[in-house]
Amino acid sequence: MVTVNKNYLKLQESYLFSNIAKKVGAFCEAHPGEKIIRLGIGDVTQPLAPVIIDSLHKAVDEMAHAETFHGYAPDLGYEFLRNAIVRHDYQSRGCQIEADEIFISDGAKSDSGNIQEIFGLDNKVAVCDPVYPVYVDTNVMAGRSGSYCEKNENFHGIIYMPCREENGFLPEFPKEVPDLIYLCFPNNPTGSAITKPELQKWVDYANLNGAVIIYDAAYEAYISEEGIPHSIFECEGARTCAIELRSFSKNAGFTGVRLGFTVISKELVRDGVRLHDLWARRHGTKFNGAPYIVQRAGEAVYSLEGQIQLKEQIAAYMRNARVIYEGLKEAGYAVYGGVNAPYIWLKTPDSMTSWEFFDYLLEKAKVVGTPGSGFGAHGEGYFRLTAFGSYEDTKEAIDRISRL
Repeated sequence: MVTVNKNYLKLQESYLFSNIAKKVGAFCEAHPGEKIIRLGIGDVTQPLAPVIIDSLHKAVDEMAHAETFHGYAPDLGYEFLRNAIVRHDYQSRGCQIEADEIFISDGAKSDSGNIQEIFGLDNKVAVCDPVYPVYVDTNVMAGRSGSYCEKNENFHGIIYMPCREENGFLPEFPKEVPDLIYLCFPNNPTGSAITKPELQKWVDYANLNGAVIIYDAAYEAYISEEGIPHSIFECEGARTCAIELRSFSKNAGFTGVRLGFTVISKELVRDGVRLHDLWARRHGTKFNGAPYIVQRAGEAVYSLEGQIQLKEQIAAYMRNARVIYEGLKEAGYAVYGGVNAPYIWLKTPDSMTSWEFFDYLLEKAKVVGTPGSGFGAHGEGYFRLTAFGSYEDTKEAIDRISRL
């Protein structure tokens, strides 16, 4: 008899953003013609930069001729892209990373879910709370958790590291030593950033305890302050304890194009095995590579022209972040983030729950955000807005909220 993976049955009924889409869809059906401003899902809205479009067109033309046609991509990705990544993202910051330690993929979300496959099911997993849901859900799917506890709003067997206002929304070392530690900075959803000395403490902790840090740096391009590391490999000792996930989605607008990469040092060894080799085996077996066309577009990101154009796009999104942050603060909200990340994290007013505030904003202001409780128990009483809308819509949304 066919059986199913019952770990899936431990999960909540549907993914956070699926719930939001259903609620918004029902509202739109009941209120046809109403203009809804969506600042919930972290999807970009600006078109791809001209240099990227040019690169895509050129690569498409190459696919039309036998002498320049490309089929399956190399397992790790094309050298032209991996070399560009190493030079720009790592060697320029003094990080000792080699091109064959870069694994090109179709996005950081895929990698953050897939990376857990190379680890045993008996590993203890630690996550920040609130947290990007994929880190928890994929480990639950794999069987690294017990059942979901409605009372505590968490899964038995997962180590949660509360990120509270009083500690700057940064995690503290858990009482129980974990094996796998998920960190995301600049953070989604809180928008908080971590200094290099603070991140160094986590690297030292992981090396001392034999843990592995899975470090999501998807938003590093939005860092504006000095002293905030763009990569965990800026920290001494990271090569022996860290895996880094990167994305082209937010820094270059590839949410609909799909491109990312994972960095695993050859010095990272656990249980007598190089994790680099395990990921290479998994990558080669289960992934046929990001398309040549898309990897050429990724290469264009690192061109001089590409860097100029993308800095302008990021500046536009961060302008939106300032509009949200300053507008809400002036309206009397307690507001965080928006300086080194495109996310603004705010306290819900009048002791509203996160979902009550979601419904309130949708009904009264026709604005969509993301309930903080969807990111974990310690997200209750908070709410996330993104800076990825247009400037005009962002300004109108904050004007609507301010008038409530």
